Amino acid sequence: MNGLIALVGAGEYLPVMDDVDRYLLDSVKADGRTPRVVCLPTAAGQEGDESVGRWSRMGVEHFRALGAEVHALNIIDRASADDPQYEAILESADLIYFSGGNPVYLYETMNGSRAWAAAQKAWSRGAVYAGCSAGAMILGKRLPNFRQLGMGAIDGFGVVPADYIMPHFDRSGPFKPMLNLLRQRMKDGQVMIGVDEDTALVGKLGGEWKAMGKSKVHVMTRKSANVYLAGETVPL
Repeated sequence: MNGLIALVGAGEYLPVMDDVDRYLLDSVKADGRTPRVVCLPTAAGQEGDESVGRWSRMGVEHFRALGAEVHALNIIDRASADDPQYEAILESADLIYFSGGNPVYLYETMNGSRAWAAAQKAWSRGAVYAGCSAGAMILGKRLPNFRQLGMGAIDGFGVVPADYIMPHFDRSGPFKPMLNLLRQRMKDGQVMIGVDEDTALVGKLGGEWKAMGKSKVHVMTRKSANVYLAGETVPL
């Protein structure tokens, strides 16, 4: 991935994220044309048509208001993720946005799919990856499955240099015991990133990362925890 990456804690498609999303759109090299945005409600694919439709409408309305050309693709399961009709739209995108839902379902739906391969072609030429909640979590090395009892985890895509990416971090009270246990089990050198709601960690692989939005980004190891305010550089 050669374009910017935005890991959003919560607040996708809401006015509170306007400045962040304008920054992402301004980063793309559209050569004078209108930037092309693709919104993917895939993580909500198990929630039914109403939820999928709501995320799709919100994405289209949000990015159109910011001056972009927007497509919301109905990629909601493995069959649609392998549907060739979506490949050209994904490959030509300047910004691909994954909204929230179930991170394990999102990973399993996209991993090895034609849609993910097409998106990788876009990212390789500089398109932006933006992921909120589940869309952020899948870029870590591991995905904790808090939706099931216990502390099970599966491999993530491992794109971002962090073992775990935790959204909604400022609202994670009910999950704090599990998060603390997860940190205790981390090995030396492993990293957990927490992103508060209405906040994003934005950066580029091999380049600078910074906190943006309303609140904070947290970088934790087994023994340490550092907090970064909006505008501050985050070492990764």
